[in-house]
Amino acid sequence: MVEALIQKAAILHEALPYIRRFHGRTFVVKYGGHAMVDPALRDSFARDITLMKYVGLNPVVVHGGGPQIDELLVRMGSRSERVEGLRITDDNTMEVVEMVLGGSVNQQIVSLICKNGGRAVGLTGKDDGFLRAAKVERMKTRTGVEVDPGRVGEVREVRVDVIRRLVEGGFIPVISPVAVDDEGGALNVNADTVAGAVAGALKAEKLVLMTDIEGIRGPSGEIESSLTATTIESYIADGVIEGGMIPKVRCGLDALGDGVAKVHVIDGRRRHACLLEIFTDHGIGTEIKP
Repeated sequence: MVEALIQKAAILHEALPYIRRFHGRTFVVKYGGHAMVDPALRDSFARDITLMKYVGLNPVVVHGGGPQIDELLVRMGSRSERVEGLRITDDNTMEVVEMVLGGSVNQQIVSLICKNGGRAVGLTGKDDGFLRAAKVERMKTRTGVEVDPGRVGEVREVRVDVIRRLVEGGFIPVISPVAVDDEGGALNVNADTVAGAVAGALKAEKLVLMTDIEGIRGPSGEIESSLTATTIESYIADGVIEGGMIPKVRCGLDALGDGVAKVHVIDGRRRHACLLEIFTDHGIGTEIKP
């Protein structure tokens, strides 16, 4: 029993340099995938984010919610039209997106953080009009066919004043990826893209992308613990990084270009993934450096 307690103390000692280094720094965490579905992982995530705040970091959460949107559409007897896997977000679907992302999912995360002792406030891009976007007129499907995706947006501006005021007031902002256009209409934006844009606008210390994979694999198939932006570009060009991972790492590269110090791609299916990546010597995923 004493040895177990000593081991716990050693873990705290290992974390101390990172707590000291990152004290007062902003971390943007994109929360999505299996970690949002599994109840144990949801509670673990909320406790981890709360702990980060209590030891002096400033976490900002950006969340997704695609499966939850699909579930509500089915329950309502509706469906979202898809063209070769691409969701078409018409006006009716956009209403459901707002209900889920800006309502039930957002408030569930806020509630869990508060339940575990944190102080969280939910936001969408409509709040203070902080997340501005323009409608994407055309998108390509997997086979290259161009379609009008409906009310899908591309981030044009992040007005960070409201986020900074919440952080300075001791709150954890929880951001839904619903943006607003120039006419005040809602637009559905990819959560990874929003997280990268928010991190860049805040000049965050880190952007942490929680995924359902262990990290980025190199040419050998092994998980790479650390990569540079230049290497990422070469992996994309050579087809080592492909498919859905490309837009994820692209948003990370954009964030680095906007002044974010590091980007981390981690496996959100693992309990305490954020803490293990940030506060241990070896981490558990892939870090991307400028």
